[in-house]
Amino acid sequence: MSKTDIKLALVNSHNELAVESASALRKLYDFVDINKADVIVALGGDGYMLHLFHELIEVNKPIFGMNLGTVGFLLNQYDTDNLLERVSKAIPFQLHPLRMEAIDIDGNKTDAIAFNEISLLRETRQAAKIKIYIDDKLRLEELVCDGVLLSTPAGSTAYNLSAHGPIIPMHANILALTPISAFRPRRWRGALLSQSAKVVFEACDPNKRPVSAVADTIEVRNVRTVSVEQDTSHSKKLLFDKEHTLEERILNEQFIS
Repeated sequence: MSKTDIKLALVNSHNELAVESASALRKLYDFVDINKADVIVALGGDGYMLHLFHELIEVNKPIFGMNLGTVGFLLNQYDTDNLLERVSKAIPFQLHPLRMEAIDIDGNKTDAIAFNEISLLRETRQAAKIKIYIDDKLRLEELVCDGVLLSTPAGSTAYNLSAHGPIIPMHANILALTPISAFRPRRWRGALLSQSAKVVFEACDPNKRPVSAVADTIEVRNVRTVSVEQDTSHSKKLLFDKEHTLEERILNEQFIS
């Protein structure tokens, strides 16, 4: 498809800079409704992109993001020039989310998806105690911790990195299982798992030591068990400038002190 044939839709976050920048772009380019577009141009930060992934989960259109937030890991540099050419030459990358099935202490079930990570977090002053099963085999009898998370490669530079988890190359087909302030086992630093792995977390004493489960922005309180696996039925295609792909960004992050 030539750059003159590409139909673009424009969406933006509500921060002042994104609103002003969207107005400037509308004066320079003709945009169409999302349902008529070939590509969605998104203005905002990483948080807005995550919000957009969930809002447009059933919309099968590639997204070309331009950063008007803080870090902008999932976005390109904002520039009003040559937008059609940039989009036409952009490198695509496909993201698959994780799917969580959480069951609380009353037996209620909640399904949610996460493009970054699914995390379990203690709710009170007492540490959580969590069993970890991988592919139906008990791998950790009791993790005493503030929490634990399972991260996608795209999310490995977010909360996972802050919890001292590894940065994962996008094409590695690996998930990061990372403890958050682990007390016991003291030397356990987490694990790298195949993206095909099914992980089950079980709160050992959920009444005395309540645990929350969070899938991106969806939180479930007082969980008993949380099952997680990759959801290949959903995906999002991101477009990146050729000289600054998501793979390149993840590589660069590993050399930042």
